[in-house]
Amino acid sequence: MSMDKQMRILVVDDSSAIRRVIVSALHDLGLRNTIEAADGKHALEVLDKDQIDLILSDSAMPNMSGLELLEQVRSSKQLRSKPFIMLTGQKEKEYMIEAVRKGANSYLVKPFKPQALGEKISKVVRKPLSV
Repeated sequence: MSMDKQMRILVVDDSSAIRRVIVSALHDLGLRNTIEAADGKHALEVLDKDQIDLILSDSAMPNMSGLELLEQVRSSKQLRSKPFIMLTGQKEKEYMIEAVRKGANSYLVKPFKPQALGEKISKVVRKPLSV
């Protein structure tokens, strides 16, 4: 079974350049159904009105951090089961442990290769990604 290529992925990062890199990596994996948000607050607005299948969120953002977004998602009855992968440039082990403790399904340290992202997504949605 291969991953649904129509899966809707929310990419949350305050850097438009980083969002472009992530979206490009997703496109390389055949995942083209993406929505972008510049911070956690915007992400919650998107999640409120759009059907999203996976959240990829940066950790450090203004207005609402990735951890704060994760807490909001996990405390929502409608959203709590959404797969959530934290993307971070921070290599501190404690931050990753905190993200997983608060409910992140996985995390990935930036920069990363599209293949590494694909492997994380496959693991989180429990379906192989066929490219």
